[in-house]
Amino acid sequence: MTKKERAILCVEAFEKEYPDAICSLNYKNPFELLIATRLSAQCTDARVNMVTPALFERFPDCYALANAPLSEVEALIKTCGLYKSKAKSLVEIGKMLCSDFGGKIPDTIEELTKLPGVGRKTANLVCGDIYGKPAVVADTHFIRLSNRLGFINTKDPFKAEMDMRKILPADKSNDFCHRCVLHGRKVCTARKAFCENCVLNEFCPKKV
Repeated sequence: MTKKERAILCVEAFEKEYPDAICSLNYKNPFELLIATRLSAQCTDARVNMVTPALFERFPDCYALANAPLSEVEALIKTCGLYKSKAKSLVEIGKMLCSDFGGKIPDTIEELTKLPGVGRKTANLVCGDIYGKPAVVADTHFIRLSNRLGFINTKDPFKAEMDMRKILPADKSNDFCHRCVLHGRKVCTARKAFCENCVLNEFCPKKV
């Protein structure tokens, strides 16, 4: 069985186990998803979801954020960690969205990664969830599961993304990444893989 064939079986098993493949960050529009994902770096989604309601109420779009007092943004996101650098990049994102993109969220990874503090993980998430494009969000859960499943042998996010793009069905890749997060939190955790509860048992080499 090839890696591609095995990947399809994993995708199908996850579809049954986790039918609702949705992002765990709360958002109402592309701007909110972009900002929330930037905040999620080295921070839990749950914590970000606690912070963003007040942030978006105060700064509901890129125009408001572009003119935001840095100290006020820092205060609103302080519990997310690395708040000074994140606040600086948020204000800069707002300014660049206004000046370079006419207030719209870009729809390509190349353009999204031009935004301050926005890496490929964030760019892939926006492209996949907002624009419905094939995306591979190489977060820690996805990388861990992909390695344990024997699909890749790397912890480098860029290489993991590129390698998995060759293996996963393009139209299923984004949802598969979301399901990896759910499975990584519940079953195949960083501390231990609970193989007895895993729907991928039949397809996993169990290199844990």
